[in-house]
Amino acid sequence: MHAVPWLHVVAKQGALPVDVLLPATGRTYVARLDGREMHDADAVFQQFYDRLRLPDYFGWNWDALADCLRDLKWLSVDHYVLILEAADEALSENPAERLLLFKALLRAGQRWSFTQRPEGIESGRLVIVMSCDAASVPFLRDQLRSRPEGAPSS
Repeated sequence: MHAVPWLHVVAKQGALPVDVLLPATGRTYVARLDGREMHDADAVFQQFYDRLRLPDYFGWNWDALADCLRDLKWLSVDHYVLILEAADEALSENPAERLLLFKALLRAGQRWSFTQRPEGIESGRLVIVMSCDAASVPFLRDQLRSRPEGAPSS
């Protein structure tokens, strides 16, 4: 996987330039999720439901999460920043479900990353930041590079 401009894996004390996170103009919604609270799929869905204010029709399964992340129309904003703190702890006991989470995030990032406009291509409608312990950064990047089936190969 080549580096994609919308996905960043950083150490929890690391930093990203503001221009990477925030667009020059427009309304931005920031959702902070906590991987330490994501012990199982239901806890993951609850975090996304609460922090992204998912609509009531959310189906509480992986397909529904992926669909909602690719839609985001219920949030009346121009840009989205999704911060997953302690990303290395999310679903740490269930690698198969962790891959489903990563797949949903990668597909959402691909969907929102580039928008074709008459005046050109606009990038950065969704930025995903995955924060973890410094020692876990290479491991997490490697997991994301292994690309769950169906994830983008950008």
